[in-house]
Amino acid sequence: MLAQRRPRWNGHTLLELLAVLVIAALLAAAAMPALPHLLARQQMRAAAMDLFSAIELTRAQAMARGQRVLLMPAGAGGTDWGAGWLIFVDQNANLVFDGADELLLRQGPLPSGITAQFAFSSATAPFYIAYNGAGRSCSASNSLAARWGTLTLTLGKQVRHIKINMLGRVRVCDPQQQTVNCSGVADSS
Repeated sequence: MLAQRRPRWNGHTLLELLAVLVIAALLAAAAMPALPHLLARQQMRAAAMDLFSAIELTRAQAMARGQRVLLMPAGAGGTDWGAGWLIFVDQNANLVFDGADELLLRQGPLPSGITAQFAFSSATAPFYIAYNGAGRSCSASNSLAARWGTLTLTLGKQVRHIKINMLGRVRVCDPQQQTVNCSGVADSS
């Protein structure tokens, strides 16, 4: 005689599903406090890389064109990096982007909460970073006068220093990770 087979149910019980959901909720709750810190760190990294890339582009354009190219805050008065920045060839050497100048890049504002501080060897307004045709950082009025310093971005406890040395080389450092040669003061490192 043939034995009667019972159908086999594949699946999980409601109790098993609830246990998995409780474990997932506990893991998500444990990860939640780290999320704002992670987001702030990523925002800071992106903003620093945007500004670093703009400085590198300014230098590359100056060398490619064989003439001085400027990077300046887009805000009124040339002091607010938070408003974004412009890269341009200042044809009339007036430190203002106007009709006679050639615009190479316009960057939008920094994310809200990020502040920028400018500390250069000659840090009078308007703030700017200029490169000459040899790829060296210089004064806007004199291609032979070296100009160096630090642009500091801050978001809460997150800080990034973008440092330009006397030769025009640029680097980004995190003072929380790198305690040597990562001060916020204008120096030639």
